[in-house]
Amino acid sequence: MRGFGDLEAAVMDLLWGKSAPATVRAVLDDLQTARPLAYTTVMTVMDNLHRKGFLDRELEGRAHRYWPTRSRAEYAAELMGEALSASGDSTAALLRFVEQMPAEEVDRLRNLLDDGGPDDRTAGREP
Repeated sequence: MRGFGDLEAAVMDLLWGKSAPATVRAVLDDLQTARPLAYTTVMTVMDNLHRKGFLDRELEGRAHRYWPTRSRAEYAAELMGEALSASGDSTAALLRFVEQMPAEEVDRLRNLLDDGGPDDRTAGREP
């Protein structure tokens, strides 16, 4: 797995922020505020994200409604896991990562580890 391209990231960010599935038209309308895009461009990106397994979809009338197959936190955790695996020395890479974290994030991580991991109140919560 690799990171998203610019438009893929914009689409995923938008869909992660929605509470319900969205059509290509709805995503296009939201993205148009930042830059002009063609409907077919957004449709192709969303179809590619579906093919790659990042979006699921359901046909409703003549249009598909799309939604993410994993949360933003799950995606970030997968990327971090792959980066650690590819580092050659996951312990050293993890140590360097933690050293670069702000002190309050290190404290939150320490508290989560001391408590045995996230519970229902913190799992999936965006900071």
